[in-house]
Amino acid sequence: MGASSTSQFISSLKKSVGPGILLAGACIGGSHLMSSTTAGARFGFALIGLILITNLVKYPFLLAGTRFTSVTGISLLEGFQSRNKLYLPIYLIVSLITGTLTIAAVSFVSGLLLTNISIFSQTPPMDLAIGILAISGLILLVGKYKALDYISKILVTLLTLLTFIAVVSIILKGPVNDINSTWLNSTPSPWSIENLSFLIPLMGWMPGPVELTVWPSLWLFSNSKRSNHIATVKEAEFDFNLGYIITVITSLFFVILGAYTMYGSGISMIGASGIQFAQNLINLYTESIGNWAKWIIVPAAFAAMFSTTITCLDAYPRGVSAAIGLIQKKDKGQLSSIKERRRLQLWMTIHIFTSLIALLIAKAGGIGVKDFVFGAMTGSFLTAPLFAWMAMRTLNSTLVKPEYRYRKSMKYLSWFGILFLCGFSILFIANSFIGLGKIN
Repeated sequence: MGASSTSQFISSLKKSVGPGILLAGACIGGSHLMSSTTAGARFGFALIGLILITNLVKYPFLLAGTRFTSVTGISLLEGFQSRNKLYLPIYLIVSLITGTLTIAAVSFVSGLLLTNISIFSQTPPMDLAIGILAISGLILLVGKYKALDYISKILVTLLTLLTFIAVVSIILKGPVNDINSTWLNSTPSPWSIENLSFLIPLMGWMPGPVELTVWPSLWLFSNSKRSNHIATVKEAEFDFNLGYIITVITSLFFVILGAYTMYGSGISMIGASGIQFAQNLINLYTESIGNWAKWIIVPAAFAAMFSTTITCLDAYPRGVSAAIGLIQKKDKGQLSSIKERRRLQLWMTIHIFTSLIALLIAKAGGIGVKDFVFGAMTGSFLTAPLFAWMAMRTLNSTLVKPEYRYRKSMKYLSWFGILFLCGFSILFIANSFIGLGKIN
């Protein structure tokens, strides 16, 4: 490849980068800041294997949307509709339910993190969450995809760099307790029925719900319009893999931070109240770097959750709007017409108000951060096998040219992933009749 060809390839690659980073922005939130950190705090390094396996088994399903659209030129939702008449209604129903709960949950955590800033310390977290929802909605309604793309790239880059600095600093400082033995035997052990109530939510949002596979598929159309460049299969998958690698690495970073600063200390991360949770989370960084770093770390931690909030607030309405357009046979949901764009704005507004209602109900009922977020995570995991099956069947169908369907290795991984997700889901449901273990 000559110099001019290399330059042209890099230029095209830069134009293609976007949907994968948005995926990272959506993932590096609840699953990382909360679940990964708590996994390290409670069990040291014992759950790193489970985290890596979960990321591995979800990979072919989350990649499916990117590959399908880059190969066929149509969205994965169109593929669902062509493949089976039930797939699209199922996606729509689940998205309408989980979308509201997830958007409300991540905005709630964003509000909690803002209480670490002195000017917001006396403001109720729910009120802050409502403000964050309003601001996120305004940015998206005015700035649209271009604003989302720009903000997410800044926030993901900032968070990744600062988390890396924190990890290096805490490793140099050393752990608060002996954690070397936790690779094989932590105290307490995570491998018990009682801990399913933690393991299932951990896997539910690690690195994200399987229905996220639809999001990059839809973002590819907006990204091509923004950059005036249609990504090739190679470029689109490079972008996806870049975002996925970032999510996996940062999940391990947060496990290390939790293990080094909290394991064996008696501090309960998720079991704490909302304000205590936010304070414990920030202490992970300030103890590893120093109190001077608070005014750098607080914005970085908030950036993770704000990125997730604004990304989910775009993605769920985008998916719902596209699905409705396809079901009604009005359009393909690619935002190529004014009518499509107006429908997206309508559903974005609906999601904002329903999420506000969910927050107000949670506030009136005294629902804490643990119950609120873990409820969303559990729902995501229990629906994962269904979306995994839909994604695999659609990508490997006659809609896709044979050379772009999954080969044997990816097919084997897909089948293993479905069995893995189904197995834990069945175990969780069966145990629910006996009674779930409590998170202490």
